[in-house]
Amino acid sequence: MSAGRASAATAARLVVRTVAVDENEPLIPRTDPRNPLVWMRRGEGIVGLGEVLRIESSGRTRIEDAAAAWTELASRADVDDRVGLPGTGLIAFGTFAFAASSAATSVLIVPELVLGRRDGRAWVTRITLVTGDDESADASDDTADPTIPEPAPKRKVPRVAFAPGSLPPGAYESAVAEAIRRIDAGELQKVVLARQLVGQLADEAGLRATIRQLAEDYPDTWVFAVDGLIGASPETLVRVDHGQVSARVLAGTAARGAGEASDRDRAAALQRSPKDLAEHALAVASAVKRLAPHTARLDTSPEPFTLQLPNLWHLATDLKGVLGDGSSALDLVRAVHPTAAVAGTPRRTAIATLAELEGFDRRRYAGPVGWVDGDGDGEWAIALRCAQVDGDGTVTAYAGCGIVHDSVPADELAETEMKFRPIVEAFGG
Repeated sequence: MSAGRASAATAARLVVRTVAVDENEPLIPRTDPRNPLVWMRRGEGIVGLGEVLRIESSGRTRIEDAAAAWTELASRADVDDRVGLPGTGLIAFGTFAFAASSAATSVLIVPELVLGRRDGRAWVTRITLVTGDDESADASDDTADPTIPEPAPKRKVPRVAFAPGSLPPGAYESAVAEAIRRIDAGELQKVVLARQLVGQLADEAGLRATIRQLAEDYPDTWVFAVDGLIGASPETLVRVDHGQVSARVLAGTAARGAGEASDRDRAAALQRSPKDLAEHALAVASAVKRLAPHTARLDTSPEPFTLQLPNLWHLATDLKGVLGDGSSALDLVRAVHPTAAVAGTPRRTAIATLAELEGFDRRRYAGPVGWVDGDGDGEWAIALRCAQVDGDGTVTAYAGCGIVHDSVPADELAETEMKFRPIVEAFGG
């Protein structure tokens, strides 16, 4: 429902029916291989098929414009939800551009069919668009049994040969060195600098295999696919569920060790690292500052803990609280994005600095990605460990690092290589 589609959707009404099903098959093999809609973690989540409508937005007010359009659309929806779990009823998958100046479109997509699983229960949601006097779809029609697609057979992941994008390794190290100079000059405290890898996908039908690979290799992350953006993010931007709010802040990274003893040592060294602890503290302070005004109570982990992923360690802090002002998930997404974990501190200076030193449009990388329901609840991650797949088959992968006073350019470059691994390997690299 971009500006060009607003008139049709304004008169539209969504009819939504969610029913429980007895289903144990994995969800990802059922998703559309060319236009996948996926939100999964530890084998649970939702996948969408088809598209009823989309809400498109851009610019500085892209998140609030989408939130307002979604609230209006949801207020007119006819919902019959017989399961009542997070992810049931009216759902939209979403992805937002990182920057207001981005050429990338931000979008909420309402699918025709949603397959979901959570807490040992499975469901199917059918969503129909009714316009004008068309009453052919009715949520009270109990005779209509949604057809669940059969899971596709497992196939090999498509092979994509990646090459450096517009900021090759040497230029990236130079950008990091310039960022450190500006930090030492007192212009800012932290900036997150990213770089790209670019490749070509010959077989779009292989995207389902790529997503499945990410889910198998990184089960503790949010595995997502929305409008060509595919990834496995370890960082929860914000989650809202019946007045409860939570988030997970990640900043500070170390490679995994070669053996068990070495691995323990690296995790322990990360927890003691002044550089990583300082970087992490800035990210946590940013998240608390943005969330606190919307909560009646907000608690954080007593100290950062180490989060183990297959290829690296992160310093992590969990935030949990109770909403105090009735904000929706999208309201909180707008409040907290972009966090210091993906932009820097102070925010405005960091955004201007990274745009100058990176020299490319991040598009949806490091932006919010997730889902929202008709009540405004939802789960949103930061789009990390990800790639955007364009209609012409171009695949652009992204990875970035937080630059602070003690950063070393060569070390930051090596860290981006670690962070590229999940998406590069998921494309057969």
